[in-house]
Amino acid sequence: MSASMIGFVGILIMFGLLVLRIPVAFAMFSVGFVGITVLDSSRSAFSLLASETFTLASSPELVVIPLFILMGNVASITGMSQKLYDAAYAIIGQLRGGLASATVIGCGGFAALSGSSVASALTMGKVALGQMDRFNYDKRLSTGVVAAGGTLGILIPPSTGFVIYAILTEQSIGRLFLAGVLPGIMLLLLFILVITVVCWFRPELGPAGPATSWRNKGKALLGAGPIVAVILLTIGGIYGGLFSPVEAAAVGAGIVILVGFVTRSLSLKALWHASRDAVVTTATVMLILIAAHLINPFMALSHIPSAVGELLSGLGLGVTGTLILILAIYLVLGCFLEGFAMLVLTLPIFFPIIMSLGIDPIWFGVLTVLTLEMGLISPPVGINVFIVKSVAPNVELGDIFKGVLPFWLMMILAVALLIIFPQIVLFLPNAMFG
Repeated sequence: MSASMIGFVGILIMFGLLVLRIPVAFAMFSVGFVGITVLDSSRSAFSLLASETFTLASSPELVVIPLFILMGNVASITGMSQKLYDAAYAIIGQLRGGLASATVIGCGGFAALSGSSVASALTMGKVALGQMDRFNYDKRLSTGVVAAGGTLGILIPPSTGFVIYAILTEQSIGRLFLAGVLPGIMLLLLFILVITVVCWFRPELGPAGPATSWRNKGKALLGAGPIVAVILLTIGGIYGGLFSPVEAAAVGAGIVILVGFVTRSLSLKALWHASRDAVVTTATVMLILIAAHLINPFMALSHIPSAVGELLSGLGLGVTGTLILILAIYLVLGCFLEGFAMLVLTLPIFFPIIMSLGIDPIWFGVLTVLTLEMGLISPPVGINVFIVKSVAPNVELGDIFKGVLPFWLMMILAVALLIIFPQIVLFLPNAMFG
């Protein structure tokens, strides 16, 4: 059996293990280790397992993951995310669909703290769904807004998705964070646009909330001041060259904890729970990353990337056509696989191909992460949809999927715009880093 055939058999076995609900890390560990043993030797497999584990675990760049997760956890516990939503609601809540638009803004702001789509959907679901129910918002619109708005967490920096992509492809985390800013803002505005259009033609879906006095607007904005300051300091510090991403994560987490203690909204017990959750999530991520680094040499030994590259080149699609085909594959896989798992499973195959085609790796990273976002709200897996379902058990799952459809179409539009106008992605990284 040829090396390529062994590689393809290994991939099929890996997907079979995932179908059997074997954890992603263990499925990749098993296939990678056995595959390297078959194609090379058990000595090489053990050597790679030891060296890759140590190299990855001692990587200082990975410190951003627990710190940003901790920052998001503490912001949620202390009610900072609630205050951000309150501020957005005070400003635009009196407009048609204003509560829904405020929820999108709240999701974007919380995404800038947590870097997690699931955390954004869960937190904003708890905060916003009750408010929208109180003003008789359509269930499909309200749940769709929360599920779709939560996906901003993987695109608006600091994004865990960008950190993982950077580590797997050896790209600059800072450049990727910068590259996600304009696309993230653009997608947020597209979401608000679709809410405005839908509620303009069907006002009963998103009735206007009560008018808020200027005094209350100012009070709400003042209440959101600490979280806005943290966002500006951490992200602005990265872009302004004051901090590295790791330093910004440490500064942000430290300030959020300090604000929590000063305002007496954070207890030692709550901080312990937030820290424990951050450690558990980080350990899960680390296991998957170590397993992914064991899969990479197996892919190289099996020559699968070059075989797939030759296959795609033989189709005669050209650079843009090949890029669209890869993104379409991501879109289909997103219907069945969790986005993070999909990233670590497919990049060893697709990244060498896009590099050989001369595609900018930062641009491709943003397109990939945006496509992963779409998978978070695509049936039948759609993790964010199930998260919202857990918060709103009285809403049918089918209704939530119907509610996210307009936002899913806006994501398609966003991908098309980024392909046609790559400078939307590359302007800030090129301006800052040259």
